[in-house]
Amino acid sequence: MNILLILPKTPDWLWGFKHALSFIGKKPGYPPLGLLTVAALLPAEWNKRLVDTNVQELTQTDLEWSDYVFISAMSMQGESARQIIARCKQAGRKVVAGGPLFIHEWEKYSDVDHFIINEAELVLPEFIADMEAGCTQRVYESSKYPDIRQSPVPSWHLLQIKHYELIGVQFSRGCPHDCDFCNIGDLLGRKLRTKTVTQLITELDGLYAAGWRKDIYFVDDNFIGNIKKLKSEILPALINWRQGKKVGPFLTLASMNLADDDELLHLMYEAGFTSVFIGIETPDNDSLAECNKYNNKDRDLVESVRRIHRAGIRVQGSFIVGFDNDTPAVFQKQIDFIQISGIAAAKVNLLNAPYGTKLYKRLLGEGRINKDITLASEKLESTNIIPKMGMDVLESGYKNLMQHIYSPHPYYERVKTFLSEYKRPIISAPLEAQHIQAFFLTVYHIGIMGVERAYYWRLLLWTFTRRPALFPMAITLVVYGYHFRKYCERLRED
Repeated sequence: MNILLILPKTPDWLWGFKHALSFIGKKPGYPPLGLLTVAALLPAEWNKRLVDTNVQELTQTDLEWSDYVFISAMSMQGESARQIIARCKQAGRKVVAGGPLFIHEWEKYSDVDHFIINEAELVLPEFIADMEAGCTQRVYESSKYPDIRQSPVPSWHLLQIKHYELIGVQFSRGCPHDCDFCNIGDLLGRKLRTKTVTQLITELDGLYAAGWRKDIYFVDDNFIGNIKKLKSEILPALINWRQGKKVGPFLTLASMNLADDDELLHLMYEAGFTSVFIGIETPDNDSLAECNKYNNKDRDLVESVRRIHRAGIRVQGSFIVGFDNDTPAVFQKQIDFIQISGIAAAKVNLLNAPYGTKLYKRLLGEGRINKDITLASEKLESTNIIPKMGMDVLESGYKNLMQHIYSPHPYYERVKTFLSEYKRPIISAPLEAQHIQAFFLTVYHIGIMGVERAYYWRLLLWTFTRRPALFPMAITLVVYGYHFRKYCERLRED
């Protein structure tokens, strides 16, 4: 049996870092951890081939080789997924689809032969058994959550790792919090399920043996959901694993209560975590209460961010505008908070209501869901809700906010604020020729040709004289800023 696993293309978006990756000659994209895990769940005697359309072309030869095509996609990959499914059907291949795109709206994809709904560890074995018996069904699903201690090591050997700058691993699934706009709890549960230390280290050993030496992203929805286990088992094991290895830093996602635990911050720093993505959402207390984000409510959010920075872990923040409690004043509030906190990489979103969330159910009952807007749209700066402040006000305020925070002066000032507070990480990515090349490209494209060239040289001089050990980080953030501004230029034109 020949199985072709395909990841659809992700549209250009803020967090894809398309323009940043161009400095090192890479295309945007992250290895499809879900498909690699699915591949490991398939019978060992089956032949498998992976095509990530973000970094390589799907060829007719690939399709002709396959007996079945497995597709996994997120909502934003909907348009690419439809095109790939159409090609597969034209080639006469059976299509098996799974992932967030298909969970709630699989009926819209009439050309797909079989759906694997929810987590593959429970559902896929039933489909495989039916395949071998010749009695397959169209939909396979389960309301249960698998024990991920039984999850296999992803099939790293299917990857062409030269295409990537970042590879993900997973320690846990689920999130104990209950934000009303988030569907993670419904999809993966609020009781955190974790892998064992042995599993995690085996996965990392496999990556290292495959030649991976760059950044590793722990893709957990909340890495610190089980702090006790992290402190007693996982982080000490990660610290030990790093000994004698030249490998890049760790990155992850976490909740803001990370700032409250000095021991946890220290252990993560020692383990090599240099960056954490945190859902801050808004500095407005009423809006935090509205969306049930009580973990952030009634705290000094700026000081929490600074505590994490001073511990040697860079905060990347996610923000939302469009809550019912938001007024037009919220856009300036967000700008002020982002600027004062020193969060260089701020991902601001329009509030959306994913299908099945508490927010979706409430707004549907109020007649405030715009069913003409699909979250699978490639126009990522859209919303399926009808906001109280008015759509024109929301969209205009959002665009102005984005263009302001990523214009040269506020961005470079924010980077200086961050570099002033940041504790030098003990781990850095191994220096490669592409990094030296990238530096000289920044000199030309940003330092000579860029509209921000004066800010560029001032920042480099400031960093070289004040925080020389953070010079590589300054260059990284310069490149990020270039990407963000290029993205906002496109946003302005839309």
